[in-house]
Amino acid sequence: MGRYLPIIIIALLMIYCVVEVAQAPPYAVRRMPRWLWATAIICLPLAGAVCWLLLGRPNAESLGTKKKQRPTAPDDDIDFLRGL
Repeated sequence: MGRYLPIIIIALLMIYCVVEVAQAPPYAVRRMPRWLWATAIICLPLAGAVCWLLLGRPNAESLGTKKKQRPTAPDDDIDFLRGL
């Protein structure tokens, strides 16, 4: 079982990454188009999956959902000041 474990882990990582590529919005994928990422993951199982996780995966910036910075004090909050 010990010598098959790395193969199983790589296969599961590859399946996870291919599914994630398929579900990712096309406009949010970084560096390459989705079809090229899927090809890289399938042809280069470990290297393609690691590169997808580090370089291609959508992040908050590419999705356009960056967190809005909250005001630090009540007098900086426009909504709070409107309510006075």
